[in-house]
Amino acid sequence: MLFPRRCSQCLISVTNRHAVVQRSCSTIQGEVRVRFAPSPTGFLHLGGLRTALYNYIFAKKYGGSFVLRLEDTDQSRLVPGAAESIEDMLEWAGVPPDESPRRGGLFGPYLQSRRLDIYTQAAQQLVESGNAYYCFCSSQRLELLKKEALRSGQTPRYDNRCRHLQLIQVRNKLDQGLPHVIRFRLETGVEPFQDMIFGWNHHDVAQVEGDPVVIKADGYPTYHLANIVDDHYMKISHVLRGSEWLISTSKHLLMYRALGWEPPTFGHLPLLMNKDGSKLSKRQGDIFIQSFQRDGVLPEALLDITTNCGSGFSTHRMGRRINELISEFSPSKITTHSALLDLEKLPEFNRIHLQHRIENEEQCRSLIRDLQGQIQQTFTTDIQDDRVIQEHYIKRVLQLRKGHISSLKELLTPVYSYLWVRPSFSSQQVAALTSEAQHIGSLVLKGEELALDQLSKDLKTLAKQTKITKHRELMKLLRLALSGLQQGPSVAEMMVCLGPAEIYHRFQNLLVT
Repeated sequence: MLFPRRCSQCLISVTNRHAVVQRSCSTIQGEVRVRFAPSPTGFLHLGGLRTALYNYIFAKKYGGSFVLRLEDTDQSRLVPGAAESIEDMLEWAGVPPDESPRRGGLFGPYLQSRRLDIYTQAAQQLVESGNAYYCFCSSQRLELLKKEALRSGQTPRYDNRCRHLQLIQVRNKLDQGLPHVIRFRLETGVEPFQDMIFGWNHHDVAQVEGDPVVIKADGYPTYHLANIVDDHYMKISHVLRGSEWLISTSKHLLMYRALGWEPPTFGHLPLLMNKDGSKLSKRQGDIFIQSFQRDGVLPEALLDITTNCGSGFSTHRMGRRINELISEFSPSKITTHSALLDLEKLPEFNRIHLQHRIENEEQCRSLIRDLQGQIQQTFTTDIQDDRVIQEHYIKRVLQLRKGHISSLKELLTPVYSYLWVRPSFSSQQVAALTSEAQHIGSLVLKGEELALDQLSKDLKTLAKQTKITKHRELMKLLRLALSGLQQGPSVAEMMVCLGPAEIYHRFQNLLVT
């Protein structure tokens, strides 16, 4: 049988061009083991993170294990540092694997380049059973086949020439040490299979493809063989991967049958696209997870926005954290529609999750430590008083600015530099606003209350105590003395942020101007 194990929560009718088919979703049973298997030929990007996230959520929803396996068999395209970075980024994002090259596990090694003997044994089993064969076609011949097919408007495919070699011919060529690959023998009449998301599918690959290579000339396996061998020996119960692999699944199921193995349950996730429906490309430098990390994006915000634009959850509200994503997840709610990602909304997601962190005491302490280092690095010798990098001061700033800022990095911009560095202003700037600057400064210094509501009332009272200065010019003067800026948070909030000691120093400057 080519049918995967049934696994989901409901029975859904799906209509295609030919018939009404059904997608079966019964209760998940048995040990759940899923895997994320990227190739370290590049760094982790949003599309990869989303696939990993769905696998992680699925595993945690059903008490299973999330496995990271690195498919590094394409040695010519490996990027130095990519393997380590992929695992680093998964841990940073809050979706750490239970088993991986770094963490180990009972079913390792988790690097395919260290499992070559296993693939060789499987390939030999296929050859001995007649399901695979040695191919001695040169790269030049294959290139000619490709050019001829393109010239005649056909899809390039191998013509299966070597599958017809006699045993004695094969032995002679092997004895001569001729370069060769091993190809899997595709058969017609593939049975349909049931996908958790796309329902019943059927791709008679032998009608449109030549026999695929399973072991390359360098002895390394191709994806088609390595992934099913690893999934079998690592006891993967469910394969959740991108829908671009849907058309290859029939081919993989033929290999499972040829090896006498039971296949896992397959679920193909709809693609993650740009908001205009165009493909999310690795050439967009800003989609790599390291870029988001560097720009101060919170991992929770990335997880939230990539699930918010897709399906599989009972709600699509903003601000969901990983425990909420797990509790609200249902495989039966995943649709076949592509997920359209609008990264212009990311600052809003980040603002919400930054507010969550500020309101959590432990996470707030971590933000404070992070900000302390950034402040010292950004402003260095410009800081006149170390009190502005003390925990209680920064905590007050964060509590007052939560809900207004989308990133800690905003607090390091010129708009907020007044929080850490005392502003400078000229007597001409002051004189352009009022001739009562010293009088106003002395009135401010007499104030004692620094509660936001009380300050707003006190500032209105202060405006009545001036002789010729109008309320508008008064606020401009106070803002100038506090920040050196013309715009920003309210004057009352600035004063509460800065606190009595800092206000005293800044208005002392106003008295001597």
